[in-house]
Amino acid sequence: MKNSIKNKRKFRSDMNKLLLEKGGKNIKRFFALDSRVYDKNVLDIKTKELMGLVASTVLRCNDCIFYHLDQCYKNNVSDEELFESLSIALIVGGSITIPHLRFAVDIWEKLKKE
Repeated sequence: MKNSIKNKRKFRSDMNKLLLEKGGKNIKRFFALDSRVYDKNVLDIKTKELMGLVASTVLRCNDCIFYHLDQCYKNNVSDEELFESLSIALIVGGSITIPHLRFAVDIWEKLKKE
């Protein structure tokens, strides 16, 4: 279990590094903006990561769901906060998001066992 989380983190990190090395300035600018938007400002980081999780679930991007779950875990999101946020994703995204909710719950449980 730990290996799957570790492998996902490593893959993401390695591919981001490669994208930034080989990509042009537009990719670099987008990545920089993406990183900065999740910094604490008026909204705290935990809230922003939960918002990112909801958006990623509605958009059905498991890679993004993993990333935001990892950040949620690192920012001490509780089970209650997580499942309330996933409820919002389900109501906004509809039943087509259910497989992604399953993915999210699986990853969340693996993160908690880390």
